[in-house]
Amino acid sequence: MSLLCFIFIGSLIGWLAAILTRTENVPGIRRDIGFGLVGALISGLFANNWAFLGGLSWTALGASIVGAVVLVAISKLMLDRTSA
Repeated sequence: MSLLCFIFIGSLIGWLAAILTRTENVPGIRRDIGFGLVGALISGLFANNWAFLGGLSWTALGASIVGAVVLVAISKLMLDRTSA
């Protein structure tokens, strides 16, 4: 159950980041969703003691949100720096 929550949260954060930063190309939107997904999975599973199935703690939920936001922000900074 927690794995599905992390996947949903990461995808949602990545999609919202694409909207807020006005990413208009499809590869950029997919990249944002992918980075959000990876950030949420890694940080959420780390905070949930690497448990893929089972209960979901509020700490792991918060960590997945923070991880997704941080990874999307880092990717935006790095990719904007290389394209400018």
